[in-house]
Amino acid sequence: MTADTGTGGGAWVVTGEPGGGRTSFLENAARAARAARSSPAPAVVRVAGDPAASAAPLSGLRALLRALGAPAEGRPDADAPDAPGAVLLTALRAASAEAPLLVCADDAHLWDAATRAAVGRAARRLRADGPVRVLLSVAGHRAVDAEFAGLPVVRVAPLPPAEAAALVEEAAGGAVDRAVRDALVDAADGNPALLLAMVRRLSPARLRGHGAPLPPPADAELLGGPVGDLLTRCPPDQEDLLLTVAAALRDGDADDPRDARVDITLALRAAERLATTTPGRDGTPPHTAPPGRRALPEALVLADGEVGFHSGLLRRAVYAAARPERRRAAHRALAGALADAGYAGLPVLLHRARGTPAPRPATALRLALAAGDPVRAASPGLRGAAFARAAELAGDQVRRAEWCTAAAEQALLGGRTHRALRLLDSAFLAPGPPGSGPLDPCPLDPCPDHPCPDGAAAAAVRGRVEYVRGMTLLCDGPVDEARASLLLAARLLAATDPRQAQNALLAASDAAWAAGDAVGCLHALSGGGESAVRADPFAPNSPCAQPVSAGRRTLVRLGGGRTAGIAGAAAGSGLSAHRGEDEGALLPVYRAGLGALLEGRFAEAAGPLRRLVSGADHARTADDAETALRAAAAALLLGDLGAARRTGARALTVARTVGATTALARAREYLAYAELRSGRHALARTYAEEGLRTALRTGQGNKAAQYRAVLALAASIESGPDLVARYAGDALETARQHGLVQAATMAEWATARADLARGRPREAADRLAPLVRPGTRRGHFAVWMLAVPCFVEAVAATAGRPLAGPPAADGTGHVPAAGDATGTPGASEAVAVAAAVVEEFARWAGFGADPQAPAQLLRCRALLAPADRADALYRAAVDLHDATGGGDFERARTELLHGKWLRRRRRLREARDRLGAALVGFERCGARVWADQARAELRAGGAAPAGRAGAGALSALTPQQLRIAHFVADGATNREVALTLSVSTRTVDYHLRKVFAALGVRSRVELARLVDRAR
Repeated sequence: MTADTGTGGGAWVVTGEPGGGRTSFLENAARAARAARSSPAPAVVRVAGDPAASAAPLSGLRALLRALGAPAEGRPDADAPDAPGAVLLTALRAASAEAPLLVCADDAHLWDAATRAAVGRAARRLRADGPVRVLLSVAGHRAVDAEFAGLPVVRVAPLPPAEAAALVEEAAGGAVDRAVRDALVDAADGNPALLLAMVRRLSPARLRGHGAPLPPPADAELLGGPVGDLLTRCPPDQEDLLLTVAAALRDGDADDPRDARVDITLALRAAERLATTTPGRDGTPPHTAPPGRRALPEALVLADGEVGFHSGLLRRAVYAAARPERRRAAHRALAGALADAGYAGLPVLLHRARGTPAPRPATALRLALAAGDPVRAASPGLRGAAFARAAELAGDQVRRAEWCTAAAEQALLGGRTHRALRLLDSAFLAPGPPGSGPLDPCPLDPCPDHPCPDGAAAAAVRGRVEYVRGMTLLCDGPVDEARASLLLAARLLAATDPRQAQNALLAASDAAWAAGDAVGCLHALSGGGESAVRADPFAPNSPCAQPVSAGRRTLVRLGGGRTAGIAGAAAGSGLSAHRGEDEGALLPVYRAGLGALLEGRFAEAAGPLRRLVSGADHARTADDAETALRAAAAALLLGDLGAARRTGARALTVARTVGATTALARAREYLAYAELRSGRHALARTYAEEGLRTALRTGQGNKAAQYRAVLALAASIESGPDLVARYAGDALETARQHGLVQAATMAEWATARADLARGRPREAADRLAPLVRPGTRRGHFAVWMLAVPCFVEAVAATAGRPLAGPPAADGTGHVPAAGDATGTPGASEAVAVAAAVVEEFARWAGFGADPQAPAQLLRCRALLAPADRADALYRAAVDLHDATGGGDFERARTELLHGKWLRRRRRLREARDRLGAALVGFERCGARVWADQARAELRAGGAAPAGRAGAGALSALTPQQLRIAHFVADGATNREVALTLSVSTRTVDYHLRKVFAALGVRSRVELARLVDRAR
């Protein structure tokens, strides 16, 4: 809007909900215009609508002309209707005669109608009338004025959660508890003014998490701040309609509050009922005209027979500002209107319950029974609202906690993790009414469908609370906290619900897996007892870290590591204990198989895991989403990629059929892992992109981090470094906050592989070294092994070892001096570390779970071998790739490295064959950056491969000069280029001088610009 103001004019209408940042938007636009590096600098004119002067015709236009410096005699007359627009255009042209002009008009909806008409006519002609830009800010609580029709509308959207969280931390000076911050973000719903008001209300101690667990929800005073007096000018009948619509949409499920709607006829009938029951009214229904002809409050919008608010904040403010009795009366009116229309479902019961003051135990029980009825069609949002209201009406503490937990479960299923945690925190906070207690008699006794709680039920309810809390945190929270809650839930549920206790233990093992804690996985799978597991997974004698015999193969070295987190312990399509007999039988089977793998008892693990895989084909019920998911996890652990794809696809189909959103994200994750391991990176990216959208929509932030790590791995093969950095950065941000070691390891590995693709082995080695070295900083126990081939390649290149011996003279006839490429500080230490981890990789590759691992092992050995052995090792590696099939990318990498080795040995014909095959392999699997590397090697060897070449002046460079130019343009130093190409720094200096002379550039910056343009 403000860039290049000298190139032409234009006008935009800027709208947004009250407190959404329209004024700040205009202020930023004005600052951007003033900071523009253009000559002459743009002039900025600021003006604002004045409600006090809006009744006077053309008062707003006169104020605008004064701000533009128009002469008094040129100002329009209200009696000349055609003159205002022409006068304004004349003033705008005069003001922009010497410099571009930006006009920022705030609250333009407050101008009088004649002013709006004049501005609208002038604005539509600005594009052809010189360098004038106009930003018209109008309130988003109402429709955009007709006078501004035809102008492009820009809506200032609510803040995304991440940006809202950053705003909280900025306003609080950084000293804010995570749970408090998340609660504030959830309550503000993206409105920055409301968010800041809530932060200012809390003391520094409360912001740090001291005192009450979470801040109270926004009340009428806070909600009314951004709204101001927008709702105080309505006649009584419109007040009734506003409150009725707000009450009807109180429990809406729409992702965007502006999308929430209610049938207009129903709303009008309920408003009439409300009017007849309001004290001080004469009982006459106020609405007599048909719905389409009635004047709706400007805060409402009517579309397709449904009515809703322009702004979610307005809806909340209307509801909060009403007296409690008025709110209850509105809900009773809605219940009556629904009943009159023939409805008798959960919405009617919920509105009746909201129309009843607390406590009402009988009403609460009826509502909870209806909310939990699986036969009734209802969304998670509606069921959750019903359970939450039942908890408010409950007569005893146990039932209150039980129904708060049920409401939290529905919130989690609906993707509202912050609301779920808030409900769980409130489960045991508010005591019941005086005289009530956990053993109060049920008002509906006898009640066979819902037996009354006894003393043991209190522990069961607490276990249920901790189970749902753990599952919520596992979706979007610190996984160590999730594991603690789930282990506590397992202990509390063991006596009353052993199957749910087993589910909790499996979920706890999943949390431990995500955190990279192999001991924690074993601890959870063995029952969570204090003496279950005491081994250190990285200790020399630990089965999680050390090699074992062929009959005792550990999970760390099994194909399961390739899944990067497929413990499969979380509950599947829902959070309730599964009731099917098959599922109950398979649960201990999965625990036995996974536990045996973690302990290195492979012979004992294979049988149960294969039973799971084969049994998935018989799944026919809703529970089978979980059965198929566990089977897919087992197949990945066993390295049976075909079965993993088959069972993962089945789980995806079942999850779609039954609407199990949490299972959808897991199914796509397993399918993405299976395709990654199969070398089908484009298909893995497709699954990961779909899964990321599902995870974000359903509040699964931890799963979203996993998907971003998968996308980073795929991008390190298919795309450039910018996309890898974006996905990896987003994954690491969540991983560091929530302790997701597996996602962090995958993201770091992807970044390092992208460095290798760009010819930056030193950066790759530095990034991977902490992940593969033994010690506390080592990466995820089932993932770090997969990065070993990349680490060895990076170390070999950095230490000058890709030639497997001293390099021969390069094309210039210059032989590198000793130490130019091989004498780097710490090189021998890095090579020793690489050799050690290769031996660990060798033991893992021998287990046969990954068909590409044996060939990768030979490639690693070739990189570190002396010259007389390297060639044979490379050839054996290629033969193994051919024998196993698939894996185009890994085969092409082996051929590329072999081709480099051959070219530096001056065996150019053989090198061209290998490099040409590598180029074809990279192109076949879409590895664009790697294909460029193969092309560069071919050119350096004197070949002319098909495909992209340098453009313009770059085509005059020799192949070696072109490679050096690309590396330098990417920011590499001369020494780094020398290490990458296995030449001396003097050789690089020589070629770089030739490059500068041939291209006519005088600096690296100019060279980088030229190379970027050529690319």
